[in-house]
Amino acid sequence: MTTFAFVFPGQGSQSVGMLDAWEQHPVVVQTLQEASDALHEDVANLIHEGPKEALALTTNTQPVMLVAGVAAWRVWQAEVGTQPVALAGHSLGEYSALVAAGVLTLAQAAPLVRLRAAAMQEAVPVGVGAMAAVLALPAEQVKAICVQVTEQLRAQGTQEVVEAVNFNDPGQTVIAGTKLGVETAATELKAAGAKRVLPLPVSAPFHSSLMKPAAEKLRVALEALDLAAPQIPVINNIDVLVQQEPAAIRDALYRQAFGPVRWVECVQAMQQQGVTHVVECGPGKVLAGMTKRIAAQLEAASIYDLASLQATKELLA
Repeated sequence: MTTFAFVFPGQGSQSVGMLDAWEQHPVVVQTLQEASDALHEDVANLIHEGPKEALALTTNTQPVMLVAGVAAWRVWQAEVGTQPVALAGHSLGEYSALVAAGVLTLAQAAPLVRLRAAAMQEAVPVGVGAMAAVLALPAEQVKAICVQVTEQLRAQGTQEVVEAVNFNDPGQTVIAGTKLGVETAATELKAAGAKRVLPLPVSAPFHSSLMKPAAEKLRVALEALDLAAPQIPVINNIDVLVQQEPAAIRDALYRQAFGPVRWVECVQAMQQQGVTHVVECGPGKVLAGMTKRIAAQLEAASIYDLASLQATKELLA
């Protein structure tokens, strides 16, 4: 029997024109209008025209990826309508999942993620923080080396830090922290056998403890919003748990801003619940690739245009 979950991508999957493939589907047009009204700007034009540099700004990337994920979800609901047994989203994608589950409206979520993005950018000046992807080294080893490097740098009287922050798949762990912390850890990780340590083109050390000031601003914004109980279970990043109470959901989102994305465990949790197919809802195929590397037995699919939606419908039939 086919049992499926939907997952939503975060930053990094954006591209200029990424919603053009929906061919002006009325549901996508309406979703873009809702987001534009909530943000008081033309989101459709930003996505369609770019430029790439504008789309890459964190304060734009987070809202447009939210909108792209929600748009794909709504087209699925309109055209197919069958419900997944669970939802999850990678980092920012968790907000798309919460909109899909009915916890937040898009009108609430769009300004919220823009505030989240701005607060994250303000927390650490550009150039002070860094992130890097560590390839082909066990996650526990990456974590241990980050702790060791941070302790060594702090022993020298510095405030440098490096942490393991995204557990993306068994062969890829992302680290974040101060620039020197990440560079020092990269040297140690390569010496320990990492195949590569790739610097990431990001403007802030997301999900590290350096994001705590941003999380405090996010917490205040979350407290001002009325959240509903989820209509579909959402597996969160920070605890790999499904929360029903609005207060618990708020707290998980607050801690997610400066805590790790435990994506490997999220996918494993779906598998343990009997999920057979994981469908990525939104532009790109990043999460579909991760799914296969985490649990080869799972079928992975992506919905990013009308053709892929039809193919996924047939796959899950």
